[in-house]
Amino acid sequence: MLVDLHSHLEGRVRPETAAELASELGLAAPEGGWERAIQLDGPADLTVYLAKVAVTYPFFRSPGAARRIAREAVLDGAAEGLDYLELRFGPATHADDEAGLDEVISAVAEGMREASAETGMPSGAVVAALRHHDREANLAVARAAARAAGDGVVGFDLAGDELLFPDLRAHVEAFQLARAAGLGITCHAAEAAPGPAAREAAELLGATRIGHGAHIVEDADTLAWAADSGIVVEICPTSNWYTGAIPSVDRHPAPAFRDAGVRLVLGDDNPLQTRAGMPRERELLASVLGFTPSDLAALDRVSVDAAFVEPAVRRQLATRLT
Repeated sequence: MLVDLHSHLEGRVRPETAAELASELGLAAPEGGWERAIQLDGPADLTVYLAKVAVTYPFFRSPGAARRIAREAVLDGAAEGLDYLELRFGPATHADDEAGLDEVISAVAEGMREASAETGMPSGAVVAALRHHDREANLAVARAAARAAGDGVVGFDLAGDELLFPDLRAHVEAFQLARAAGLGITCHAAEAAPGPAAREAAELLGATRIGHGAHIVEDADTLAWAADSGIVVEICPTSNWYTGAIPSVDRHPAPAFRDAGVRLVLGDDNPLQTRAGMPRERELLASVLGFTPSDLAALDRVSVDAAFVEPAVRRQLATRLT
């Protein structure tokens, strides 16, 4: 089963679509073309990685382009064989005010709905606040996400450069608002920062899922807390290698999480940057990280349980498990 619970819309822009949209929007083509501009040559660090993702940001200023990109992302996921896809994106990067936030969120949700109807693969949008934005900006994002709850938006996230902006306190109110609207809560944490950052995200923001969390295993107390609390860690092995969170894929902490009893789900993060989609990520779990069929079945069960979906969709996915 392929349930993708950590994938960024900005990291799924087809290079050929980027070229077409750039021509339509009057954007200059980058030296070497869009494929080279979007894709990483190899492992680097989180700042370099995010700079590659940011190359696609100008396209999202156009609601029509955002709708197209979202539609194509879901179509591509279905073509890969996904059973469910959550796409997260940071609308404040693509809008100037709350009306603009509503517009880009609506465009993304519409594109995703169209592709889900066409393919039969369910999908949901996760709106991301960004660490480098201030309290008021992220409150506006939370209000916009809350207005779209139940209309394609299923979750709320905090993303961005964890090393440069580690403090979560400014974002507490935004996450309170998102939780009150019934949105699922996830947070990028302990990807670049030490392990206890994951517990802080759960306790301050109400996160039930932690994006990446690669450094949790380096802190015994946090690892024990993660297992005991039932927190879900969204692992993305290739991406963690490319961001420098781990030295190589075979050093990914997924086996340590598994052995400690931490609940795991899988994502491909920014697959156009790393050229590694979900089939590749799942294959790595088995061939490189030693996950058995039983381990993968457990991951599938957690994925269905932890997905930010309506009960009817969860029942549909659970039926596929059996």
